[in-house]
Amino acid sequence: MYTELNSILNTNPDSFTQGEFVLLSDRKSDASFLIHHFLSLYLRARCKVWFLGLVQSFNHYSAISQRLGVSLAQAKEKGQLVFLEGLNESLSVLIPQETDTRSQAMGFLRDPAVGLKSLYEFVRSSVTSSGGGEAGADGAEEWGPPVLLVDDLSVLLSLGGNVVMLVRCDGEEEEEDDGDDEGSERLLKGLTHQCSLTLHVQGLPTGFCRDIHGQVEVCWRRRQGDGQYTQKKLFQYKVHDKGVSFFAPGTSSAVL
Repeated sequence: MYTELNSILNTNPDSFTQGEFVLLSDRKSDASFLIHHFLSLYLRARCKVWFLGLVQSFNHYSAISQRLGVSLAQAKEKGQLVFLEGLNESLSVLIPQETDTRSQAMGFLRDPAVGLKSLYEFVRSSVTSSGGGEAGADGAEEWGPPVLLVDDLSVLLSLGGNVVMLVRCDGEEEEEDDGDDEGSERLLKGLTHQCSLTLHVQGLPTGFCRDIHGQVEVCWRRRQGDGQYTQKKLFQYKVHDKGVSFFAPGTSSAVL
């Protein structure tokens, strides 16, 4: 969890907006450090977290979270974190074993015609069975509001999934005939109109800089009356071993 980013977003583990749809995106840069921030933030806030890790292993997320002072292993053991390791799940679907008891959440890899229904059902049944994060009748530990994290949703496009079904969850089916790049752009635009907060990471327009790793545009969207209020702010950043520094464009010590 990055304190400077919490300050920018006006949030912290003791005070955060519930019901938000946060969208992270990147272009010619890597926004994965933001995933680690929100993961550690919501775990520190004692939320019940469902994390669909589609691009990295559990050990990868765990090692970085450890640097940020959060133990994913302990969170899983206590039941606070439900982690779907997409890489292992995909392997179990493509190379099934008789003794394999893992879920079939990634079943669409073997049968694309089923779409993402199995993945959606995995999330839905998991949330339902845990009571949405509240304490159960058996006296299990009580958790805060439920949170769903997905890294990286666009991966499902390249795997042949019907992303619209997962995102909209309204039973409507739409065909996606575009290539991966065009499909990703359409997915990003569609999600942008639905979310309440976006953080878009991109490389510097001037090219590589050792002391400035890129810039992030933060956009808040709030409904006001019959319209929508939008506020945007641009920051440059530098990723450190155990944190990230944010600063206004042109104010880094490297350019002063």
